[in-house]
Amino acid sequence: MADVKLSGVHKYYGNVHAVRGVDLTVADGEFAVLVGPSGCGKSTLLRTIAGLEDPDGGAITIGGAVVNDLRPRERNIAMVFQNYALYPYLTVNENIAFGLRARKAPEIEIRKRVSEAADMLGIGNLLQRYPRQLSGGQRQRVAIGRAIVRKADLFLFDEPLSNLDAQLRDEMRTEIKRLHHEITTTMIYVTHDQVEAMTLADRIVLLRDGKIEQQGAPLELFEQPRTGFVAGFLGSPSINLVPATLKTSGGCAAVVFQSGGALTLPSARAKLLTGADGQEVLVGIRPQHFSRAGGGPLRDGVVSYSAVADLIQPTGTRTFTTIKIGGVDAVAELQAHDVSSHGERIDLAIDLNRVVLIDPASGLVIA
Repeated sequence: MADVKLSGVHKYYGNVHAVRGVDLTVADGEFAVLVGPSGCGKSTLLRTIAGLEDPDGGAITIGGAVVNDLRPRERNIAMVFQNYALYPYLTVNENIAFGLRARKAPEIEIRKRVSEAADMLGIGNLLQRYPRQLSGGQRQRVAIGRAIVRKADLFLFDEPLSNLDAQLRDEMRTEIKRLHHEITTTMIYVTHDQVEAMTLADRIVLLRDGKIEQQGAPLELFEQPRTGFVAGFLGSPSINLVPATLKTSGGCAAVVFQSGGALTLPSARAKLLTGADGQEVLVGIRPQHFSRAGGGPLRDGVVSYSAVADLIQPTGTRTFTTIKIGGVDAVAELQAHDVSSHGERIDLAIDLNRVVLIDPASGLVIA
């Protein structure tokens, strides 16, 4: 195993500055996920770590050694690609063993490693099949098996689940997380899917325009975003952003909506907003921060709100309900039977202890 350190890494494609001075350290044994929208530089950064792209500036260190001038095969890494990259004329057994045979490993060791990897991934009964005889999920398991027999210092995954259907993606996420717990090797995983990032990562590295927007534990980014971009990217359904104006007086604070109405903020939030009277903000309320009001007393920081259900989207376990708040559409995630029909008026509770207030000019979270 090995740690990975990037120091001021840049990458250009002509006039396009794809990676902009990235500094990043991935600890030994850590599972780090690079996530962000298309074109943010995450795959370019991964390919640069792998040696498939040459950096135009900065240093890449793996296990304490600078690897900028080393070829990919000299970096002792294993990579799993989006398109599986299996040899169609080789059996599963031969595909998994290919890299070991290319390095002239002893045949008895090859058989042992292939058997261990196949058992770990649940494909021991498929070793004599060809890729054309496998499902997408099985092919991806073969690709992962080919990587793990290498006993590499570092595993790199480049959007490995994007070609699978939703059910297979769920299954393979579980397999990859279990795999990391079993082999405890350093892993860097690239995805554009924030659900994958949240469920897999020890640490999320959220990229935007070739730079790191924020990094940290999944729940840290979800609950304490530093920018509106982070707040909006993480979470499904997305966070609701409602324009409002701050009103502060005598240690109290409220957000006043442009269409009328206001919500009083908890005292802990009000203390952070001294001197912000009159400031325009975006009030970020996650769908999960709504609940159906039960009629009893509300705890501190939770306020009541009456709304009409404009749209209902049941999922079986939950119901996504579109309402109006501050004159704009917002989604509330409620229990399955909390709302039954379009046009129904519902009494909601909103947890304002967990909202974020964003400066629309800078995009920074101010409280």
